[in-house]
Amino acid sequence: MALSLFGTGRRSNVFDPFSLDIWDPFQGIGSLVNSSSTAGDTSAFAQTRIDWKETPEAHIFKADLPGLKKEEVKVELEEGNVLQISGERSREQEEKNDKWHRVERSSGKFLRRFRLPDNAKVDHVRATMENGVLTVTVPKAEEQKPQVKSIDISGA
Repeated sequence: MALSLFGTGRRSNVFDPFSLDIWDPFQGIGSLVNSSSTAGDTSAFAQTRIDWKETPEAHIFKADLPGLKKEEVKVELEEGNVLQISGERSREQEEKNDKWHRVERSSGKFLRRFRLPDNAKVDHVRATMENGVLTVTVPKAEEQKPQVKSIDISGA
């Protein structure tokens, strides 16, 4: 796995060897330094949850990304078999005369990586975004069934 400026990869789920997150050494420090409600909101967006489902035909990844446009989301393949999904939601511009009563919508960046299994057809990956839901479909290669050849037995 390639090294990242953000740190080394770690598993978000110790039972899932294919799931990798980017380690953030500063995670949680913002809430200690700044107790405003926006500090927690940024980390909420950074912890975007992604479902990974395997069907007989494909691996399917789904992420809820409400309010994001497809232009604000990237789907990339690294090192041939690492699927990387990233994006950024910018904070709204504040006008000088605006008075905010509450800020609950999150903003910030997210980055998730998944190591794809050997049976993934990485040349046929498709991604769609509809109603704030990103769906990435990675088709699976057909399983090679062992070829069995009968051998005639000769003899008396």
